[in-house]
Amino acid sequence: MKKSIWVSIVLICSLVLSACSSSSSGNGDGGDKKGSDKLEIFSWWTGAGEEDGLKALIKLFEDKYPDVPIENAAVAGGAGTNAKAVLASRMQGNDPPATFQVHGGAELNEGWVAADKMETLNDLYEKEGWNDKFPKDLIDMVSKDGNIYSVPVNIHRGNVLWYNKKIFEENGLEAPTTFDAFFEAAEKLKAKGITPLALGDKEPWTATHLFETVLLGKLGTEDYGKLWTGELSFDDAKVKDAVDTFKKMLGYINEDHSSRNWQDASQLVANGEAAMNVMGDWAKGYFVNDLKLKVNEDFGYVPTPETEGQFMVITDTFGLPKGVSNADDVKKFLAVLGSVEGQDAFNPLKGSIPARIDADVSKYDQYGKDTIEDFKEAKLAASLAHGSAASEGFLTKVNQAVNIFVTQKDAKQFVDSLKSAASELK
Repeated sequence: MKKSIWVSIVLICSLVLSACSSSSSGNGDGGDKKGSDKLEIFSWWTGAGEEDGLKALIKLFEDKYPDVPIENAAVAGGAGTNAKAVLASRMQGNDPPATFQVHGGAELNEGWVAADKMETLNDLYEKEGWNDKFPKDLIDMVSKDGNIYSVPVNIHRGNVLWYNKKIFEENGLEAPTTFDAFFEAAEKLKAKGITPLALGDKEPWTATHLFETVLLGKLGTEDYGKLWTGELSFDDAKVKDAVDTFKKMLGYINEDHSSRNWQDASQLVANGEAAMNVMGDWAKGYFVNDLKLKVNEDFGYVPTPETEGQFMVITDTFGLPKGVSNADDVKKFLAVLGSVEGQDAFNPLKGSIPARIDADVSKYDQYGKDTIEDFKEAKLAASLAHGSAASEGFLTKVNQAVNIFVTQKDAKQFVDSLKSAASELK
C-alpha cells in the first residue's frame, strides 16, 4: 500500500473513532506505554459459528496456560468493517492488541507489514515445524520479503453458491454450474414467484463478493490474478462480459437487499423465501450453528458458476504486533492456534477448513470433507472483497463503484470507475 494511502486511512480512522478505543492491551517496550499483560484477542468474530469457534480456541489455550489472563476483544460488524477501523485507530495510537485477526495477502502485507507494525514469526514456524505443515502458497500469503508475519487459523472458500434443497427439488432444478444454467433456473424460479438470488448489501462488501465470483468465472484464475498486477486492464473484453453478467444477475435479487446483511440474505434461503445465495462458507457455519439446518438435506452447495476447480481463498490469520510487552504469551497463543488441535477445535464450528494439511478430516462434516479435497487440487485465487488481492485503498474505491452499480446499473460508468481505481494498484 502506498504510504499516502496508509496515512490517510489512519488519519480518517483516528478522527472518526478517537473515542472508540478498546481497553488497553499489554504494550510497552520502553516503559512509556500504558497497559497490562492481559492477552487481548482482537477479532470481528461475534456471530454464530465464528464466535463458537473462537471460544473453543480460547478454551483450549486456557486449558494449556491457565495462568495467562486472556480477553476476547471481538468487535461486531460483517467482514470486520468496524473492527478494522477500531484497529487502525489503536495501532496509530501506539495501543496495539496482543494479537489481532487479519486476512492473509494484501491486507496483512501491504497494510500492517508495510507500515512496520508487525514482528517476524520465522522463529516460531521453525520451532513448531510449520514450514511443511501449511501449503507453500498459503505461507506466501502471510509473508513479505522472505519473512513470515502471521499464522493462518483457517481457509474459507469464497466462491460458493448455496441453495435451498426443497425449492430445487420441488421445481425439478439442478444446482447451476454455468452462467447459462444459472439464468435458466433463475427465470423459472422468478416465474413461480420465488426470489432466485438473495443479496444483503447493507454493508458494501457483499455485493463486491458476488462480483468477484463472476470475475473469477469469466476470467479464470490466471487472468483474474492479472487484474491486481496491472497485467490485465479493467476495460478488457472479459471484464466487460463479467460486468454484463453481474448486471443480469442483479435482475434476480430481492428488492430489500440494501436493508439486509449477509446473515439476513442467507436466512432468506434457509426459510425458502429465496432459492440461492452466493457467500463464503462462513454461511455454512451460520446455517448449521445458528439456524440448525442440515448439510445436504436442508441446503446444498456448488462452486459459483464456471469456477469448478478454482478456489477463492480467504484466510484468517493472527500475528505479533510490535511493541506488546507479552510477546512470549502471544507466541504461545499463536502456537495453539496453528496446532492440529487448535485448528480442529476452531474450524468445524466456524464453517471453514483447516489451514494445515495434516488436520483430522474425520472431525469435519461432508461440506468440510469436500472442501478439504477441493483445496488440495484447486487453483487458488485471492479474494478482493476480503482484502487479500489488492490494497485497502483500491478495495474502498471498488466497493463504492460496485454499490453505485447495484443501484444505477450503468456498465460503462462502472468499468470507468474500476479503471480509475486501478491507479491505486501501481
